[in-house]
Amino acid sequence: MTLPLLYSPEITEARADGKPVVALESTIITHGMPWPQNRDTARAVEQTVRDAGAVPATIAIQGGKILIGLTPDQLDALAQAKDVAKLSRADLAAAVAGGITGATTVAATMICAHLAGIAVFATGGIGGVHRGAETSFDISADLRELSETPVTVVAAGAKAILDLPKTLEVLETLGVPVIGYGTDRLPAFWSASSEHAVPLRMDSAEEIAAAHAMRATLGLPGGQLVANPIPQESELPADTLRPVIAQALEEAEAQGIAAKAVTPFLLQRIFELTEGASLTANIALVHNNARLAAQIAAAMT
Repeated sequence: MTLPLLYSPEITEARADGKPVVALESTIITHGMPWPQNRDTARAVEQTVRDAGAVPATIAIQGGKILIGLTPDQLDALAQAKDVAKLSRADLAAAVAGGITGATTVAATMICAHLAGIAVFATGGIGGVHRGAETSFDISADLRELSETPVTVVAAGAKAILDLPKTLEVLETLGVPVIGYGTDRLPAFWSASSEHAVPLRMDSAEEIAAAHAMRATLGLPGGQLVANPIPQESELPADTLRPVIAQALEEAEAQGIAAKAVTPFLLQRIFELTEGASLTANIALVHNNARLAAQIAAAMT
């Protein structure tokens, strides 16, 4: 059976010319912010990838196809679409087979990027172990995907609403390299640093690209997580965020928010409680990750 991949004209040209390509997820468009800010942010992040020397491939699902790169019209339509499915490994195949319009999470974007021969993916923050997971068993599929799919993922660490120590422990158990880019401390999404050490540190895109290639040479499955700190001028200090996150978590528990609804609820409440500052920081860190991902992709090629 032929893979249901549909490449945009820009990506088709990039593949023919051997240009470096960076995958981008689409849930930030459909579930991250309102229209038209979602469209404008997505376009701006794509341009950041181009400015840094690579070609952006925003990934989404539509009409029984995995779209590898979106045309401007497709991006506009997705940004305005209603009831778009949020897809991970468990429901990706069913959505493609059923012709459902869907946005890809970290796990689903990794799968689609690998199918398309794209080795680098830029996102905001990965999912991980939720607080209270010892009773809820709420652990993101992103972690296992990192252990199985050979894509280097550039993120500002795991989302700060998560249990960061347990997330690091699970990544270690699964054999996922966690690389601090220019830092010895794990970034905490909106904050440039946390109290948690990163197992590995690399200071150049070339080092990261070489490590990715060596994993393939050694036959090691899975990818790498590159933890790239948000620029300090854009960060929200951890001390400022701690009580805000605690309040959002208490509200989620009181309202019985669970499963896939937890993260969107928490991010929205933190946006409200910080009067929009969390979203401003989120956009800054995504651009920062896109630049580094482009540099890594260029080093790979």
